[in-house]
Amino acid sequence: MATVAGDLPARWVIHTVGPVFSAGEDRSHLLASCYRESLRVADELGATGVAFPAISTGVYSWPLDDAARIAIGTVRATPTQVTDLRLVLFTPEAYGVFERTLDAAGS
Repeated sequence: MATVAGDLPARWVIHTVGPVFSAGEDRSHLLASCYRESLRVADELGATGVAFPAISTGVYSWPLDDAARIAIGTVRATPTQVTDLRLVLFTPEAYGVFERTLDAAGS
């Protein structure tokens, strides 16, 4: 779902709710779907730029290394018209984990 962005420096906000991490159940397909479906909505809107946070890594407790692997792998594998995709990371730890994952994936 998308809404207008109000006073934000963007045209739209695409809303997604990430899954809660579970050590006993593999929910990685749900996390990947958040990225894929958000890109699908962006394409429907004609957006060429998207900024993602590290979905589910806050109060939903998804481990950063696994979240980074899923996020980077999913956005790379998803066909989209988006040409400017940014990961907005709010801590130095998150930045480092995503940077290492991106480097390992052959940025």
